[in-house]
Amino acid sequence: MGDSSIADGVNCPVPFSRYDRVQLGHGSGGKMSAALLKERFLPHFSNPALAKLTDAAIVEVAAGRLAVSTDTFVVRPLEFPGGNIGSLAVHGTLNDIAMMGARPRYLSAGFVLEEGLEFEVLDRIIAAMARAAEEAGVPIVAGDTKVVERGKADGVFINTTGIGELDRGFAPAPDLARAGDAVIVSGPIGRHGIAVMAVREGLEFEVEIESDAATLSPLVELLREQVGDAVHVLRDPTRGGVASALNEIAESAGVGVELVEDALPIPGPVRAVCEILGFDPLYVANEGILIAMVEGGSEQNAVAALRAHPLGEEATVVGRVVEAHPGLVAMRTGIGGTRVVDMLPGEQLPRIC
Repeated sequence: MGDSSIADGVNCPVPFSRYDRVQLGHGSGGKMSAALLKERFLPHFSNPALAKLTDAAIVEVAAGRLAVSTDTFVVRPLEFPGGNIGSLAVHGTLNDIAMMGARPRYLSAGFVLEEGLEFEVLDRIIAAMARAAEEAGVPIVAGDTKVVERGKADGVFINTTGIGELDRGFAPAPDLARAGDAVIVSGPIGRHGIAVMAVREGLEFEVEIESDAATLSPLVELLREQVGDAVHVLRDPTRGGVASALNEIAESAGVGVELVEDALPIPGPVRAVCEILGFDPLYVANEGILIAMVEGGSEQNAVAALRAHPLGEEATVVGRVVEAHPGLVAMRTGIGGTRVVDMLPGEQLPRIC
């Protein structure tokens, strides 16, 4: 049999450029995979470490300790007022690094793409992710992409891993909370969870509620410079909201926390939606605020430092760490009573990050 007969039996695949949606072949590791990488991801994420396309990225770090965090994002819907799953993945992981007092340096990203995902949607996700990383000054130096059958991934899931350098002179941790500390919240609570829920359920309000998703490193830097080791704890109250984050800190440090209801910065639209739907804003997820527990006497300096940045303009003291009722969070209500702010057994709003 001659070469011509072999050639006659070869069926050339449809050129990559003709597809407007993800195909299973894009996860094959062949030409379609290479084209997906070169045409979609590399133009946005290009940097010297990633450009080598080796099995692992080689990066420079100073001698000392590293903070490493990984997170997987499965938010539904993929896009919402104030962001999308791409920007959320960057913000969420960088914030986990920053809450340990570390300076984020590098990110990796893993994508699970569903067959049929429109490239127009994927391009918006990648572009938002790239913008968030660039604004934070943290390159995405390694990544991976897999494709699964239609109906197996709700469009796209994203895993991100962050690496940051720790400063030995600034190392807040949940178990360092102590009686007398002021509890500070850097901004309005509940916006992310309500923004995602509104789109998911097709709800419309007179005022659009946008997610607060943002990178919190600038706020951490201000606290590091202005307050230093008087900052005992930092935490970003994502899933489970402010209430769950405070309960976890109280249990870890063996202390109690007392909140003042009237001091909580709950935006009017968020409060109204929660009242209508029967939600408690304290348990609604946030992606762009932090909780700081600061040594008594330093809280005004801490609040002033946070308010110097747009992300912290509404920073305020919302309570105190106390010796009483260790492991529990209580709140003084606006009518003079006290109620326990416990952890919920599940989530009010699943799939919000």
